[in-house]
Amino acid sequence: MANGTLAVRDLSVSYGRAVRALRGVSLDVPAGAVTAVLGANGAGKTTLLRAISGTLPFHRGAVDTGAVRLGDRPLVGLHPATVVAAGVVQVPEGRRVFGRLSVEENLRAGGLGAPGRAAAVKAHERVLELFPVLAERARQRAGLLSGGEQQMLAIGRALMACPSVLLLDEPTLGLAPLMAERIADTVREINLQGTAILLIEQNAALALELSSTAHVLEVGSVTLHGPSAELAASDEVRRRYLGVGGEDDEGGDDSAPPPSLERWVG
Repeated sequence: MANGTLAVRDLSVSYGRAVRALRGVSLDVPAGAVTAVLGANGAGKTTLLRAISGTLPFHRGAVDTGAVRLGDRPLVGLHPATVVAAGVVQVPEGRRVFGRLSVEENLRAGGLGAPGRAAAVKAHERVLELFPVLAERARQRAGLLSGGEQQMLAIGRALMACPSVLLLDEPTLGLAPLMAERIADTVREINLQGTAILLIEQNAALALELSSTAHVLEVGSVTLHGPSAELAASDEVRRRYLGVGGEDDEGGDDSAPPPSLERWVG
């Protein structure tokens, strides 16, 4: 399993050679850190994860220019299984568990990406410590789990491959507030155990709370980036993504970003 920073540089992606979904996107996910990506539907967030994980061709997409590297290893052009073996694993939006298989069979499927049997056994122990309910439901068909339990299983299945970087796409989407908070607590714990995370999350307040650095995607381009705490305190982000009015709501000129964000606009 590779270690090091996951680096995306000047990445441009299109679908069917006609629709440009990403335009020169650059960001870093340092080893052991949580980096968040915010943005409205259609901004290109899921496309970014597909480009990193190597699954773009399954959606008729392609990387036009740019690079993705984990440490010193290039990832663009690799088969998704090779990307997993390199240490980068994606948990897709919508959970996508194997509904006809049992919980345990889902976990075993994830373990196929582990770097050896001993690593898979250790990862299995870790997953059941994080999600005790999966041990209780081990023989149950995954399709019969609740939405929150399916999300736990999806994350657990990804962890079975022993990733150094976990790509999370909307992990709390559609969950009740209490379950969403449980998932958020688990994301914190996974990170504290040493796994870096690239987090896509519609709940901007939660994403900024969990991450150390955040990027805002708009129409395929990064328009804001910086420390999450500073973004959360800025009028621009508070108004557009957190639903909190800033000074501009009092009639100020919102044609330019606040001075504190000028160095992040690009």
